[in-house]
Formats: sequence, C-alpha cells, structure tokens
Amino acid sequence: MLLEAPEGDVTVVCDAIAASVQVQVEPVGRWFEAFLKRRNRNVSASFQELEEEEELSEESEDEEFQLEEYPLLRTLDPKDWKNQDHYAVLALAHMRYKATQKQIKAAHKAMVLKHHPDKRKAAGEQIVEGDNDYFTCITKAIEILSDPVKRRAFDSVDPTFDNAVPSKSEGKENFFEAFAPVFDRNARWSSKKHVPKLGSFEASFEEVDNFYSFWYNFDSWREFSYLDEEEKEKAECRDERRWIEKQNRASRAQRKKEEMNRIRTLVDTAYSCDPRIKKFKEEEKARKESEKKAKVEAKKREQEEKDRARQAELEAARLAKEKEEEEAKQAAQLAKKEKDIQKKAIRKERQKLRTTCKNWNYFGDNEADSIKMMEEVEKLCDRLELTSLQSLNEVLASGSKEESKAAVESQVQEVNAQLQKEKEAEVQARQAARTAEQASGGGGAGGKGWNEDDLQLLIKAVNLFPAGTNARWEVIANYMNLHSASGVKRTAKDVINKAKNLQRLDPVQKDEINRKAFEKFKKEHSAVPSTVDNAAPSERFDGDDNAVAPWTTEEQKLLEQALKTYPVSTPERWEKIAAAVPGRTKKDCMKRYKELVEMVKAKKAAQEQVAVKSKK
Repeated sequence: MLLEAPEGDVTVVCDAIAASVQVQVEPVGRWFEAFLKRRNRNVSASFQELEEEEELSEESEDEEFQLEEYPLLRTLDPKDWKNQDHYAVLALAHMRYKATQKQIKAAHKAMVLKHHPDKRKAAGEQIVEGDNDYFTCITKAIEILSDPVKRRAFDSVDPTFDNAVPSKSEGKENFFEAFAPVFDRNARWSSKKHVPKLGSFEASFEEVDNFYSFWYNFDSWREFSYLDEEEKEKAECRDERRWIEKQNRASRAQRKKEEMNRIRTLVDTAYSCDPRIKKFKEEEKARKESEKKAKVEAKKREQEEKDRARQAELEAARLAKEKEEEEAKQAAQLAKKEKDIQKKAIRKERQKLRTTCKNWNYFGDNEADSIKMMEEVEKLCDRLELTSLQSLNEVLASGSKEESKAAVESQVQEVNAQLQKEKEAEVQARQAARTAEQASGGGGAGGKGWNEDDLQLLIKAVNLFPAGTNARWEVIANYMNLHSASGVKRTAKDVINKAKNLQRLDPVQKDEINRKAFEKFKKEHSAVPSTVDNAAPSERFDGDDNAVAPWTTEEQKLLEQALKTYPVSTPERWEKIAAAVPGRTKKDCMKRYKELVEMVKAKKAAQEQVAVKSKK
C-alpha cells in the first residue's frame, strides 16, 4: 500500500501505474528443496528449520558412528607417514571416504584424549622424545584428512581400493554380478553426481545407451599428487622447485593416463560382454532386415505400378497412333482424290487450251508463226496453274481471234518474264557461291595456290602442334613459313581457312590427298635400287640410307626408353641403344635421334617467334 504524503507536501501524478503482471517462477537450490519439503509435508518450512534439521541429522550420525582403533598404531613409524593409512590411524578404517568432517574431528579428539603423550606420561608410560613418537602419525592424519585438497589426494590413492577389472570370461559367465560392483566402486571417482547404474537385463535401450555414454565420457576427479616422489617445499632454490614441479606434473599425467586407460578398458570389456548390447544388435538387425524387406516390397509394388502405367501409356499411345495413322490415311486418300480431280481438271483445261489455239491455227499467218506459238502454248500448259488456265480458257471462249491472241501473248510474256527472273536468280546464286569459295581460300599472299607440299606441311604442322598449344595457329603459320619451299608467306588467317577447307572436303578428295602423300613418302623412301632386286636376301647393312624403313610406334618407344637408360656418359652408348631396339642399327638410331632433335628445335623456334611477336 502506498504511503500518504506528509502535510504540507504537494503530490503530483506523473503517469498511471502499470497493471500488475503475474510471472511464474521456478525455485532452484535451497529454495527448491524447501518447496519440495513443503509440498511433501503439506506444511510451510523456513530455511532455518531446514538447516536445523540437517544439523540434527548430522549430529545423530555422529552419535551413531563407532571407532575401531588400529591395533598396530603404536608400532607406526612417523617418518613413514606417507605409507600409513590415515583413516586407520584415526580409527575410521570402516568408514573411510564416507566419514564427514565432524566425524573426523570427533575421532581425532577421541584419539588425542587417549594417546596424547601427556596422558600417557601421567599414566607412567615411557614417551619417545621429539617427533619420533607414534602420536605424530595421529597429528599427520588429522592434518591430511581435515584439508579437503589433501584428503582428496589421499582418497585418490586409497590403499584399500580395488583397481581390478573383470576379464571377458568372467563377464560372459555372470555379467551383472561381475561388473555391477566394479562400476559402483569406481563411481566414487566421478566429478558428476547421479552416476547411472548398470541396471538389469530388462533395462531399456535408452537406459543402457545413457549408461555407456556416461562411462565413455567419464570425468574423473582422481589425481595422484599424493604419490609425488619429491616435495617442492624441500627445494633450496626457485630453479630446483620448478624442476620438482615439472617432475611431479609428468608423473601425475602418466598415472592419470593409466587411470583413464583402466576405466576405458573396464567400459570396453563390459560393452563387449553385455548381453543387452547383443540383444539390441539382434533387434536392430531384425528391424533393418524388416525395413529392407518392406522397402524392397514397396519398390516392387512401385515398379509394378510404373509398369502398369507404362503399359497403359503404351496402349494409349498405340491407339492414338493407330487413330492418327487412320486419319492420315483417310486424309491422304482424300488428298489423292482431290489431286486426281485437280490433275484431271488441269489436263482438261490444257487440252481445251490446245484445242482452242489449234482451232485458231495458233494465231499465225504462216507455218513458222504457228509453230512458234505452238511452243509458247505448250510452255503455258507447263507453267500455268489451274485457275490461270481456266481464266485464260474463259477469255478465249468468249472473245474474238484478236482478243484471244492478245490474251495468249500477254500470258506468254508474263511466263517468259518469270522464267527470266528465275534464271537471273540462279546465276546470281552461282556467282555468290563462287565468290564465297574464293574468299574462303584466303586473300593476299594466302590466296595463292596451295601445292601438294604445302598441304602436306600444313597437315604435319597441325599434328605437331595439337589443340591447346599457346597461339596455335600463329605457331603453325610460322612453322610453314620456315619450312615451305614455295616461298609464299602464310598468315594465321590463311592457315585457319585452308584447314577448314580441308575439313569440309568430301571423303573422295581426302582419299586423293592421302594417296598423293603416300606416293610422295614412298618416292622419298624408295626401296633398294633395281640392281640388287635379284640379290639374295641378307641382313641390313649401313651402306644405303634410302633403305631405312619407317619407324613404328613400338620402335619409337624402345628408342626413347634406351635414350633414358643409357645417358651421354655411358661408354659405347649407341651400340647399347641399337641393341635395345630390335631390327635397328647404330646408324638408324643416330639418324632418328637427329631427326627428333631437329623437329623439337623447329617446334621451339616457331613458338618463340610467336611469343616475340605477341610481346611487341
């Protein structure tokens, strides 16, 4: 409720108060615990009451626990405190890591009251002077167990903890009895609370998957600083302390790695022996097989549906095609009938025209004029359509001789003019084709004739510089200008046009060019002179260069391989190369090598010339 303003003060309304909004919140932490207890007890409880209940429960636990004194306590060596069981020293061996801090303090208090040197000295017991008395072990035990960090370090290396992992044979015989205690025992090292249990054979797949997911991603708080061999507090200088810390970190990391490998081995062994995993795999396999079978059946049904639909489409297409063929057949018959009628009508009109003109003696005064007019009438019969013939016959039937002659002559002039136009168009088309052919042959120097040597050189250059070569056609043109014997300089445009013309040649012309090329090759590489035709066959000798046969692809490969195998520094190199190429002599190999070198040089020269031109 809003407070009233004091007397004398003036209140001003600035704006209307916003309406209250109800917000739903969720309690967490201590508030959630209080909410649960209020709901379960159906009463209201404050946080103080909850804390008092917690303290009372801890006090009741402290009152219930009993101490079990270590029988060998008096024989312990204080110098060997690192190897002693601190829980046993404080008579908490039966509780160990489950003991609370209050229980540890209570146990220490009881042990002090009983074993303090002053108490024992008053009882007449002889006391060892200094830190050599066993009471020092009690002091060390409370020092470690009262410190959470040191206690965790000691709990990590608890001497009573069993690190053993069941074998596969034990797991297969009795899986749950063998592995359940082991997982429960190792759950104490988990950094997370609520560690899932191994469960039973009836556990669901989600429970089993959650269990193994947790353990495969197990986060352990276990650490091994208690086992450090060196204490950095004993170091005399900073460098020594750093060296001790480095050694301790390395040993801790190694032990931590071994511990995680142990946990992983435990989980892997359990997973491989778990009968539930085998059951789930079998169920999954059966499910996949059923899905696969259902998928196959669905695909089969779908294919059947497609086949039926395709058959229906084919049947419909067949019927439509038959219908179209029938309609086309009827239309063809109808067209044929109309065409026949038109042909008969045209023949009738032509005959009528001939008859009319004949009756008028072809409008000629003499026989020469009549014959000339007869030819013109026949031309009219061949060129005129049915409507034109009918119109002309109507004019001839209704008019006089002079009118008929004028009509025929007028029609003849029109037909002759049409024929003249067609002839002129044909001449122009021929002339245009001839001009295009001359233009495709190239202009300037490229328009000059291409002899057989130039054609062969062009074909060789096209094969030598395949598609993909940089500035290919300029390189081919330069190559031809360097090696052509005609002396005609060709440009890239000339070479391209001639190459296209060669591609457009019909097979007969191509065969003719190939035949001439073969005859030229045969002429250049003629056989042994006729003077030795009748000689007896013998081995190849190095006396006649013209007797060398063309190199095959296999021989070329063998020569290239031999050139790589026997470098220039090899003694008797060419004899070994000739031996590696069957049927070839030393002179043949050397000559072929020179030809290849010249060819490569020519190719490089043409490419370099084009590169220089492009830079300019």
